[in-house]
Amino acid sequence: MKKYILVMAAAFAVALAAGLLIFPQLWTTIQYTPDKVHLVIEDGIAEDEDSPIMENGQLLFPIDTIKKFVDPNVHWDEEAGKVVFTTRDKVLIMKTGKLTAMVNARPVDLNIPVRLVNNKPYIPIQMLDSMFGIELQWIEHNNVAILDYVKNTVKIAVAQKNNRLVRMKPSLWSPAVRKNIDKGETLRVFGEYGKWYKVRSREGFIGYIEKKHVKTDIIASGAEAVKPSYVGAPWKPKQGKINMTWEYVGNKNPDTSKLKGISGLDVVSPTWFNITDKKGNVVNKADIGYVKWAHKNGYKVWGLVGNGSDPDITNGFLNNTDIREKIYQQLLIYAELYELDGINIDFENIYLKDRGMLTQFMRELTPLLKEQGLVVSMDVTFRSSSENWSMCYDRKALSEIVDYIAVMAYDQHWASSPEAGSVAEMGWVENGIKRILEEVPNDKVLLGLPFYTRVWKEELVDGRIKVSSTAVSMGSVEKILSEKKPEIIWKEESGQHYVEYKEGRNTTYKIWIEDDKSINLKSSLVHKYDLAGAASWRRGFESDSIWVVLQDNLKVKQNYAQWAGANS
Repeated sequence: MKKYILVMAAAFAVALAAGLLIFPQLWTTIQYTPDKVHLVIEDGIAEDEDSPIMENGQLLFPIDTIKKFVDPNVHWDEEAGKVVFTTRDKVLIMKTGKLTAMVNARPVDLNIPVRLVNNKPYIPIQMLDSMFGIELQWIEHNNVAILDYVKNTVKIAVAQKNNRLVRMKPSLWSPAVRKNIDKGETLRVFGEYGKWYKVRSREGFIGYIEKKHVKTDIIASGAEAVKPSYVGAPWKPKQGKINMTWEYVGNKNPDTSKLKGISGLDVVSPTWFNITDKKGNVVNKADIGYVKWAHKNGYKVWGLVGNGSDPDITNGFLNNTDIREKIYQQLLIYAELYELDGINIDFENIYLKDRGMLTQFMRELTPLLKEQGLVVSMDVTFRSSSENWSMCYDRKALSEIVDYIAVMAYDQHWASSPEAGSVAEMGWVENGIKRILEEVPNDKVLLGLPFYTRVWKEELVDGRIKVSSTAVSMGSVEKILSEKKPEIIWKEESGQHYVEYKEGRNTTYKIWIEDDKSINLKSSLVHKYDLAGAASWRRGFESDSIWVVLQDNLKVKQNYAQWAGANS
């Protein structure tokens, strides 16, 4: 019996060594087919993607592949024939058939243009390597394109013996994907699986090799390899939290000779620029005299850019690459001409279908503004079910692009509200901030404070209550209180003083008052949630004492405990 077993074992060994058909798959070698370009992404083969093409020594990747593996935010404007890439500090625009690309509005020559293949753009991938931290290799004899991410740590394995195998799976019984790995050959390591390393050969073959046959080394760590494209930390004031106010500019700018200095104020944002039509024309009301006044008083100037709250005009300019570029160029010129320190984007009433294009607009605009040294902020509302006024903002994506998100924490009850109520109850504001912080980092949030309130009129007409309102300043409310002398009640739930009074038998007026006490409460949330600061709408509607409150809360007090101790 023993003799029989020995004979069988010997026969098995001979057959195995001779490569007979006992385990023919053991010596199978996987080959790349020569009829197409094969794409290898790190340690995997992108088999389900459209194949890249090679043209004049240049690799072109289909846009869907780039969107999946390189830049999920790449934008294709089919009508304009333009592909747009954005990073924190660059905007790259390539047009089909053109050998000139635009990087931050400056021309750059291409070796090969974007091509349309079956109506799908194919993009010269080499142009993107430094922008997105990728490395490309072309293995001509295998028709293999290899894409690696620079941020990842590079670990190699060096073969210690000749004639080693890279197998399809981490098993001695798995077929070989690459034979004849000789001593000294290097393999890229992607992971450990028991006694095996997952590796990639220089030709792009991916498989497993036994650890005992190689020696490993790290030739570049991810931290050393990656080159961040961020252009610098956002501006912050020298002391405390940001104290910003919007300056409403109607037909003319304020007379700076009559403006008082404001202690504790950091930023003024005048409503100077408005996009007035679908062609992207920007109306300019800027005043260099106002800028010089602001700078003399130590204030930064962030010019506000509005859309007129017109959803049709906004839809027109958001969805056209050429028109967007026209807007950017106007804003860059105005920012330089008027020596601005920042730009504040205030787009409101936008179609929900344009949500993605609003984000794309900011992706393209922000790097250009940042290159010019400008702080970029954007105004958003609280989260609600309103499509045009709230759901249109992708707050998470926008916060990843801009320096600051100014949350307009007011108009809880708006001009045409069907019922009378507060502009900004304390509980409503705090709950809204909590929800905002689910999407936006706290150090990017500016809490919008109202310097106005509404005088509500409830009138009995034909047996029904008709509700209307008028927005008024703090000074106007003080005048009403002086004239009407109503009873003033403190409402704990709203964090506001409240009055109501009658005129005649059928008319009642109600006011939820914004004053020192209400603003003190709301501005305490800046410290409670460690926000970047506060922004107020609008200068000129406040009482002088409000600035004392804000200076104390935003500049003197350093944390919420200090505020709570002083307001117990």
